[in-house]
Amino acid sequence: MPTKTSPKGTAAKTGTRSSSRSSARPETAGVGAPPPRSPGRARSDASRVAILDATLKLLGTTPLQQISIESIAREAGVGKATIYRWWNSKAAVVIEAFLHTHLSHTPMPRVGSPREALIRHIHLLIDEYSGWSGRVVAQVLAEGQGDPEVLREFRERFWYGRRAVVREVLEDARRLGEIRSDMDAELQMDMLYAPIYFRLLVRHLPLDKKFADTHCAAVMQMLVPPQAGTVAPPAQRRKTA
Repeated sequence: MPTKTSPKGTAAKTGTRSSSRSSARPETAGVGAPPPRSPGRARSDASRVAILDATLKLLGTTPLQQISIESIAREAGVGKATIYRWWNSKAAVVIEAFLHTHLSHTPMPRVGSPREALIRHIHLLIDEYSGWSGRVVAQVLAEGQGDPEVLREFRERFWYGRRAVVREVLEDARRLGEIRSDMDAELQMDMLYAPIYFRLLVRHLPLDKKFADTHCAAVMQMLVPPQAGTVAPPAQRRKTA
């Protein structure tokens, strides 16, 4: 698989890869049409985009620990006060810049059944994490082990929203009988994501298409409802004994 490189100027153009974004389940949404922009607001928006693009550029060339508010401001050509107008920490800027590309590249498709949507989403995520995005996430999680604020920003700006979308799809799959309803939804989500993040952080084996295929097949086998004639899990056998 070719090595992915960091996106260029993607804070202003976030849907360049995924043509199915319009049919994907949104993870962030605005309400109503935007109000007319004043010259002052246009300049403000331009500065914000410049900051996000500068952060993306730095993430492509510089370890996260070496990036600072000062270096982002210098790269964007703005003052630190301009950055603090929108974000209260480096972690907040970095995670929002990352999300500008990540959410559009790893959507939850609306096409097909809920089960098919989950499989497609996991394939997209593994492909995305095999390159630049994966390196950024690994650095964010590593830095978060020594800085609880980094993990808090990661959870609140990304993780909770992503899981809310997946939870909705799992509920649809339960209603249709595609996956078992006697298993905790949080555990089901962990089953989908934990092996991916384990490979991302430990790097003992690759995040590639072979892994995507085998992981999806294995986890879906565990999530399907028990069929007549199959052996029930030990806990279920104890209940019915």
